Amino acid sequence: MRFLPPGDSYEEICAAFRLLDSGAKVLIADPANAGKVEAIRDRLPDLTDIIVTGPGGSWDRLLERASDSFTPRATAAADPCLLIYTSGTTGPPKGALHAHRTMLGHMPGNEFLHEFFPRPGDFFWTPADWAWIGALMDLVMPAWFHGTPVLAFRASKFDPEQAFAMMAAQGIRNAFLPPTALKLMRQVEDPKRLFPDPLRTCFTGGEPMGEDLFAWGQEVLGCAINEGYGQTECNLVVANCASLYPVRPGSMGRAAPGHRVAIVDDSGNEMPPGEMGQIAIRRPDPVMMLEYWRNPAASRDKFIGDWLLSGDTGHRDEDGYFWFGGRADDVITSAGYRIGPGEIEDCLMRHPAIGLAAVIGVPDKLRTEIVKAFVVLKPGIAPSEALKSEIQDAVKARLAAHEYPRLIDFVDALPMTATGKIKRAELRRTGATMGII
Repeated sequence: MRFLPPGDSYEEICAAFRLLDSGAKVLIADPANAGKVEAIRDRLPDLTDIIVTGPGGSWDRLLERASDSFTPRATAAADPCLLIYTSGTTGPPKGALHAHRTMLGHMPGNEFLHEFFPRPGDFFWTPADWAWIGALMDLVMPAWFHGTPVLAFRASKFDPEQAFAMMAAQGIRNAFLPPTALKLMRQVEDPKRLFPDPLRTCFTGGEPMGEDLFAWGQEVLGCAINEGYGQTECNLVVANCASLYPVRPGSMGRAAPGHRVAIVDDSGNEMPPGEMGQIAIRRPDPVMMLEYWRNPAASRDKFIGDWLLSGDTGHRDEDGYFWFGGRADDVITSAGYRIGPGEIEDCLMRHPAIGLAAVIGVPDKLRTEIVKAFVVLKPGIAPSEALKSEIQDAVKARLAAHEYPRLIDFVDALPMTATGKIKRAELRRTGATMGII
């Protein structure tokens, strides 16, 4: 592994890490991002060419000289195809190497989530970064596989009012809206004035979606929100399909066709319904990575026997629905109880003053850990000790006594990955020094 010296900006570190670790030889980028890479090019010995898009860029000149025909190269289903990096919520990103089979392997789950697309008039959009496997393989590539159009539009900062207006103006019928985007869209007053016509399908994933958010989305977007589950290493293995079986708000759905998903203990034994454990996928599986790029030790550690360990906790009910608990390293141990942050965050989001919320455990001499919440208030709401008490009482009324946040910090923003996931590891490291208001 080759490491970069400290002192770079966060964006430079992210770009340089992936380019250095992958050994990429050619980069295609817009002028702004090409400039960022040029600034660190002396530390990227494998990079030989940067192709710049846009007016006057080298991309257009290459296209002018390109042939209008090509000879496909023969490949096998298990041959390496693409390298996608994890979002790095728990440490440095790792490159997941996928095979050519992954495209066909994704199709059953995608067709479930979007109610058996393609249908006449289907038109897809997501605000998520296409570099994330959730956007690339859960929307863009499956849509193109079926010849269905995709709108390429992503603002530098997500604006919920703009999202509603744009979907209406463009006639979007199918959307992938991560929970963070849905939570921000829920804060828009009278969204029907901006988005009067319903979507045909809407999919969400990446973070749990609670019951209230599901109900709001169904009313405003005009369709059931089908939640799905996967990760960079083995994506879209659990899915909902409202037309086939009822969506249970808060559940990720059932195992998608072609995948064996279970809850296992630390020894790889399957757990009975209702018992918490780690979400695991059995190999062979058509969407499972071949390995972590240049990281054989991490590749071995990802498995117990034939079970790929997701690193996420959850449980399966008697009817086969999976329920997300949290990242295994996000579980809070308090007074002998094991607490997942997702349920508490969902409860916090039901409070009318709260726009976004994240929960972690902090050390406590008496209880080992106690629950601490970081809360972003909605515009126009002022923080106060009285509001803290009100929020705590609201959680106590809905959840068990050991789950309410004994500590609450009001902050102006939460640290998130480019894919909209809360970086709880960063909250644990830097929470005490964040912009508390």
